[in-house]
Amino acid sequence: MTHVPEVLFVCVHNAGRSQMAAALLDHHAAGQVRVRSAGSAPADEINPAVVAVMDELGIDLSKEFPKPLTGEAVQGADVVITMGCGDVCPVFPGKRYLDWELPDPAGEAAEQVRPIRDEIDRRVRELLAELAPAH
Repeated sequence: MTHVPEVLFVCVHNAGRSQMAAALLDHHAAGQVRVRSAGSAPADEINPAVVAVMDELGIDLSKEFPKPLTGEAVQGADVVITMGCGDVCPVFPGKRYLDWELPDPAGEAAEQVRPIRDEIDRRVRELLAELAPAH
């Protein structure tokens, strides 16, 4: 049995960037990668503009919710991608860490969130090509 890589996306509130990244990677990977997201200080709900711009792509985030970052989630991941959470993410030896500097969509309208979504989509596709080259 082959190993299925696991990717964890982390941002502060787990209400915008990390949710979009997780949903996009899950969508494109079609089961070839396990995907999770979490926040160092989870919000109460996902940013409505984020839900709207993902819905434009046919990806439904309406049932998703912000989740707290745990050491177990980090330990279980092969790749941990942080998005503006600074030093709050626990570091474990042997893990691959990437930091994607992206604007925070908090409080932004869909017009401002779309370019962030599109940049995340570009990066997610690059990551997927690395993790599952046969895809």
